[in-house]
Amino acid sequence: MSSRREAYARKLDLARGCVEIGHGGGGRAMAQLIEELFLAAFDNDWLRAQDDCARLTVPTGRLVMATDSHVVSPLFFPGGDIGCLSVHGTLNDVAMAGARPLYLAAGFILEEGFPLADLKRIVESMARAARDAEVPIVTGDTKVVERGKGDGVFITTTGIGVIPAGVDISANRARPGDAVLLSGSLGEHGMAVLAQRENLSFDAPIESDSAALHGLVATMVTAVPDIHCLRDPTRGGLSSALNEIARQSGVGMRLREAAIPVKEPVRALCEFLGLDPLYVANEGKLLAICPAEAADTLLAAMRAHPLGREATLIGEVVADPHGFVEMETVFGGRRLVDWLSGEQLPRIC
Repeated sequence: MSSRREAYARKLDLARGCVEIGHGGGGRAMAQLIEELFLAAFDNDWLRAQDDCARLTVPTGRLVMATDSHVVSPLFFPGGDIGCLSVHGTLNDVAMAGARPLYLAAGFILEEGFPLADLKRIVESMARAARDAEVPIVTGDTKVVERGKGDGVFITTTGIGVIPAGVDISANRARPGDAVLLSGSLGEHGMAVLAQRENLSFDAPIESDSAALHGLVATMVTAVPDIHCLRDPTRGGLSSALNEIARQSGVGMRLREAAIPVKEPVRALCEFLGLDPLYVANEGKLLAICPAEAADTLLAAMRAHPLGREATLIGEVVADPHGFVEMETVFGGRRLVDWLSGEQLPRIC
C-alpha cells in the first residue's frame, strides 16, 4: 500500500477538497479516494486485497441477505447521519429474521462538488457503526454524478447473516392469541430528521434512535427461540409494520394506546405538525410477536438489554379475516389504525 501512495502527486485535501468527476472514473483519482478515505476508515483484510469482490467464509445453515438504499435529507441530524444510518438500517433488516449479521457491502453515489470533509465525516461514522456492531464492510463501489444531478451522497448497503438453528421468524407466523411487544418509544428518528430539516428547535432536543438491533435480537431468541415475528417499524412507522404482518399472517391486531410509549417532545412536535406518532419512522426499535405464554419471559429479556429497557406489551393478535389493526384509545373507544396513505415524511432514511 505504501508504494501506491508514493505514486500520487499529493495527498487528498480532505479538509478543503471536493468530490470530482474523476473520483468515479476508475483511474488514479478514484484509486486515491478509495485508498486514502474508504480503506483508511473501513480497514480490514478483505478490503486490503483491493479486488472487485470479497471472498467470504460463511457457516453452514440458512443465510439471510438484505439490501437498503439511504437518501436521508439532511445528511446530518441529531443522533446520527446517513453513514451510521446506512449501517444500522441494513443490519436491522438482517436481524429481523433472527439472524446474526456477518458482512456488509456499501455502494456510494457521490455528487460532483460534495465537500471531502463531509464525506470523510460520513465514512468515519459508517466505520464506527460497523466496528461497534462487529460486522465488517468487506466490499463496495463508488460512482460520481455531475454537479446538480445528485443530492450530495446516496448510500446503498447490503448485509449477509446466518440464522441460528431452531429459529423460524417470519411476518407470516403471527397467530390469534399471540402477544405484541414493542422495544421502546416511537417516532424519535423521523421527528429528529424533520426538526433538523425545518430548523425547528426545542428545550428538549429530539435525537434519532438509530441503532443496530442484532444484539438485542440475539438476547431475545436465546430467551424465546419460538418468536413468531420481528419487524423494525421504519418508514410508515408502527401502523404500517403491524398492517404488513396482519396481511401476511391473515390475522387482526388489537392495540392499547395507553401502553404505547411516546416521549413528550415527540408527542408535542407531532401535535404541532398534525402528525400521528404511530406513522412516524423509527430506526432503533422493533416489534416482536410471540406466543402469549412466552410474553413475560421475552419482555424480561428485552428489558435486560440496553436497547430494550422501555419494552412493553402493547396488544395482542386476534382472529380477523379482514386483517384490521384496531386500537383501544385512552378514552375507552376504538379506532382503526390503517396503513399510511402516501408519504408522510419523505427522505427520512
